[in-house]
Amino acid sequence: MSEICPKCGLPTDLCVCEAIVKEQQRIRVYREKRKWGRDVTIIDGIDDKNINIKELSGKLKSKLACGGTGKSGRIELQGDHRERAAEVLIESGFPADNIDVE
Repeated sequence: MSEICPKCGLPTDLCVCEAIVKEQQRIRVYREKRKWGRDVTIIDGIDDKNINIKELSGKLKSKLACGGTGKSGRIELQGDHRERAAEVLIESGFPADNIDVE
């Protein structure tokens, strides 16, 4: 007998909670200038209670070959990776309509 998800009531192998959470989020991808003119790509708007920020930031850092961090609901990547970061987020299951690239 498989376990039942407490949120959606489906068996854990058929659970759609994470997919529903991904569809409801509004993600903003933008660039900031830090001191000495360094670019930092910020990914903001991800709900850290339902999605593992550390796992997602690790995936982004490895795909984009850059350093960065994931903390308090936002991911910071070293360098200007706005377009490519949005593509990786779409590959991860986030809908393209909910991602704003500035």
